[in-house]
Amino acid sequence: MKVFNSLPFPSLILTPDKVIISANQAFLEKKQTDLKKIVGKTCHQVFYDTEKPCSHAICPFSKVIAEKKSQSILRRTEFDGNEEVWVDRMFSPILDDHGDVKFVMESVRDASRVITLEKRSIHIRQFMDKVIQSSPNAIISADRDGNILLMNQAAEDLFGYPMEEAIRTKNAEDFYPFGKARDIMKKLKNKNFGGEGKLTATRVDVVNAAGEVIPVEMTANLIYEGDKEVASTGIFYDLREKIAAEKKLKEMLIQVAQSEKMASLGQLAAGVAHEINNPLTGILLYANLALERFDNEDPVGKYLKSVIDDAGRCRDIVKNLLAYSRQASPTKEIFQVNSLVKHSLDLIRDQELFLNISLVKEMSGDMMMIHADKNQLSQVVINLVMNAIDAMNKKGTLTFRTYRNKPAKKVYIEVSDTGCGISKEHLSKIFDPFFTTKETGKGTGLGLSTSYGIVKENGGRITTKGTGSQGTTFLIELPLYTPDEKTPTP
Repeated sequence: MKVFNSLPFPSLILTPDKVIISANQAFLEKKQTDLKKIVGKTCHQVFYDTEKPCSHAICPFSKVIAEKKSQSILRRTEFDGNEEVWVDRMFSPILDDHGDVKFVMESVRDASRVITLEKRSIHIRQFMDKVIQSSPNAIISADRDGNILLMNQAAEDLFGYPMEEAIRTKNAEDFYPFGKARDIMKKLKNKNFGGEGKLTATRVDVVNAAGEVIPVEMTANLIYEGDKEVASTGIFYDLREKIAAEKKLKEMLIQVAQSEKMASLGQLAAGVAHEINNPLTGILLYANLALERFDNEDPVGKYLKSVIDDAGRCRDIVKNLLAYSRQASPTKEIFQVNSLVKHSLDLIRDQELFLNISLVKEMSGDMMMIHADKNQLSQVVINLVMNAIDAMNKKGTLTFRTYRNKPAKKVYIEVSDTGCGISKEHLSKIFDPFFTTKETGKGTGLGLSTSYGIVKENGGRITTKGTGSQGTTFLIELPLYTPDEKTPTP
């Protein structure tokens, strides 16, 4: 009896009929009662104040009698008046000399703290899982051998593997270019990269299921149990959108700089052209008058002819300067884009240029009206055609392509050649005034810069869509005119 009373858990001795014959001191203190008040009562009367026995589904008492083995059950009860108390009820059979169950000892252990901690732990795990899964950045954990332990949804999207497949078939090294995973682990173990066991934001490349190399910014850390390294975790920020945005911003800044440069040079060009034009007119006038006094064989006449030719070239340069600085007022009209290509080709007087040129016209049948100066834009198309013919050495395929983007209200004209292409070092300069790769005397370097100004004045832009050893494609983008819009004033 002393052993029974010394048990730390509240305990009862019951007959096979569930009648209480004894209780230890821990039980009496917990229940705040004395032995006389409970002896002779059934356990369900004492615990639940009911005459109805507990069902076999929730009480293992009958199973203990039948199997003669200890059984336990965890139950929520109002044992001590608290709102929620969890008790672990342990039933142990006491056998007689014949091996039959003579008594059953029931011990009641308060499991509320353990259950509360377990529930809190489950809640924390569930919450952490939600945090990890809701992260916009890809998160992956792997053990020391690189076996995948965890991937969140963002990681599945980035790498293209469902977590179950990655855990079953992939190693962390599979997510990087060859040898890169080992480099990252070396940095993780080097205190110079954020501290030993940590890797601060580092630019790396990863590889997805399709074999695509993706730029990311990565942070990582090692996970320890005591002093033992057991796993690692990496967090990946996809840089593709950021890099694309930076590229677009860079292109916009280049366009702004180009526009500012064009505006400044345009003002300078206008002033220079006007200053040169007046004396140039006098030179041509008097040189032609003087030439009339000499016959074709006179050496002086030949010299005067050279003067007139060079002055004529200067006159053409001045004309281009005035066009570049947009001194002439545009005359805008509404017309179909496809007609611009035909109009421009018809204006090229020397049709022999096209003898060895194959013309391809991929013209959209959509209604593509624009409101612009047709003559000015024809000058742009002609300039692109002449440059293309020179690039192909007068032999190749010249392709015209038109199409539209109705939601964006844009119309596009592409002029493609099969020439030698534009070198990388020249590409950023092709719209600069006076820049040319042609031989001296064969180009002023104002064609593309003038075209740039014309297209911009008509509300569009001109760019190099692509260039290489297979040829070059220039893209002209113009605003789409729709009939329900008011015609803007020129």
